[in-house]
Amino acid sequence: MKISIIGSGIGGLVAGNLLAQKGHQVTIFESHKMPGGYTAGFWRKGFYFESGTLSFEASDLVFKAMKDIGVFEKIEFVRQKVRWVSENFDGVPESYDELKTIFYSAYPSEKDKLGKYFSEVDRMYDAIVSSASDPTKIMAVYQEYANVTMTEFTERFFEKDSKLYRLLKSVGYPEMSALYLGGAVTTFLSDYWTVKTGMQSWADVLADNFQKLGGELRLKSYIDRIITKNGVAVGVSCKKTDYEADYVISASDYKKTFFKLLDNQSLIPEEMQERIKQASVSEGFFTVYLGLGMPNEKLKEYLKIPHVTYFDEKPGADIFNPDDEEFFKKISVSLYSPSLMNPELAPEGSSSLMLQTIAPHRWMQNWGSENRKRYKELKEKVKRTLIEKGSAVIPDVVNRIEFEDAATPLTYERFTHNTDGASSAWSWNPKKRFYTQPIGAVVETPVKNLFIGSCWATQIGGVPGAIDAAYQCVKNIG
Repeated sequence: MKISIIGSGIGGLVAGNLLAQKGHQVTIFESHKMPGGYTAGFWRKGFYFESGTLSFEASDLVFKAMKDIGVFEKIEFVRQKVRWVSENFDGVPESYDELKTIFYSAYPSEKDKLGKYFSEVDRMYDAIVSSASDPTKIMAVYQEYANVTMTEFTERFFEKDSKLYRLLKSVGYPEMSALYLGGAVTTFLSDYWTVKTGMQSWADVLADNFQKLGGELRLKSYIDRIITKNGVAVGVSCKKTDYEADYVISASDYKKTFFKLLDNQSLIPEEMQERIKQASVSEGFFTVYLGLGMPNEKLKEYLKIPHVTYFDEKPGADIFNPDDEEFFKKISVSLYSPSLMNPELAPEGSSSLMLQTIAPHRWMQNWGSENRKRYKELKEKVKRTLIEKGSAVIPDVVNRIEFEDAATPLTYERFTHNTDGASSAWSWNPKKRFYTQPIGAVVETPVKNLFIGSCWATQIGGVPGAIDAAYQCVKNIG
C-alpha cells in the first residue's frame, strides 16, 4: 500500500521504518532541510547544538523500537544525569534517598513539612517502581492525583511563596498533574537518556535506514493539504503536486493538521473542531546557544556534568502572565553542554553551552506582534538575561562567548510547525486536558485512513509518546 507521512520527527521516522519493513510504499514529507523535528540538531561555526529534545525517558520502549527497526547498535545512547543547584543546595542525586537528603540538609527548619511531603512522594515513587508487580498501587495514585496540579499538591505541605513552595511546584511542566511526579523522579534518577553524538545523528540513522528499506524521504517538502474523497484520506499535495496514498499519517501538529492541511474541515464534527481550537498546548522554550572560548576541562570545573538545573524561582514569577516583561528574571534556567557530553561537538580548545527556560504563551503580545524590530529587542533582552543567570554557575561565561544565538517559541514554531512552539504536545495541566485519559496514544481521527503519528497522539507528548503513536499507526495499517 502507498502511505504518506507528514513530518520526519521521531514518530514519522519510526512509523516510516516499521511500515517500509512490511513492504509498504512509504514517502515521508519533511518541510525542513534535514530530518528529526524536535529530535534534531545543528552546527554553527564548528559548534553543535540540539534543536529541541535534550533527553528522553521510557528507555525500554525507545530501545525496543530501535531494535525492531534494526539500528540500535548504530546509536550511542548514554545516561543523562542532572546536577541540581540553588542558593541552598548543590548536588547530583544518584538515588531517591540522596535526593531527599539534599533537601533535608538544605532546609533543616522545614524537616517536618518535608517529611510529610516526601511521605506522599514516596508512595508515588513506589507505585511507579512496583507498577509491574503490583498495578493496584499505580491505580490508587492515579485516582487520587490525576486531576491535581503541582500547585495544588505542593500547597498542601508548604506556605505559599515560601522558597520550597516556589521550587517544588515548578518541577516539570507548569501546573502538570501531580500524577506524573513519581514518574518524573524515577526518570531523572534512573531512566534519563541522550545520544552521545547528538540527536541529529539519531534522526540521520533512522532516515538512512528508512531509505535503504526503499522508503522515500522528501526534504524541503512542505505539505499544502491533505486530500480527501468521500470522507477518506486519499493522498497529499506538496508543491502543487498530488500524491496518492492509501493512508496518510500526520506526524506533526494536531491543530494544524485539521485547520491548515485538511482539505475539508466539515469532516470534523463541529463539537470536535471547537474542542481542538480551545485546547491548550504545552509551553514553549527560550534557548540561548553559546560557543565558548573555554576548554571543556575548564567548563567542567564549573558545571561538573553536562546537564545542570539552576533553581532561581523568584516571587512573582507567573508563567500564565504573558504581559510581565521581567518574567525571565524571576525563573530557573537549565544549562546543557553538548561538548561535555562529547568533545567532538565543539572545536578543539572550545566548548558549547545551551541555556534554556520555559516561556509564557505568547509573551509580550506574542513577541512583538510581528513587529520585527520589537521582536529582536525582546529576543536580545531575554538572551542577555539568561546569560546573566548562567553566570551564577559559570562566572566567566560572558567574556568567553565566541558565538551566540537564541531561539524563541516562534523560532520553534517556524521550524517544527508546532502551535505556539509547543515543546511537548498538549498542556500537562489536568484541568486543560485534551484527551480523556492522561496516558496512551489515540491515533484515530474522524477522517478514515488519516492517523496522528506524532507525540500529539498523546496528552503529554515526548519521544516515548511519539514512538507509541508510531506503533499504533503501524498496527492499524497492518
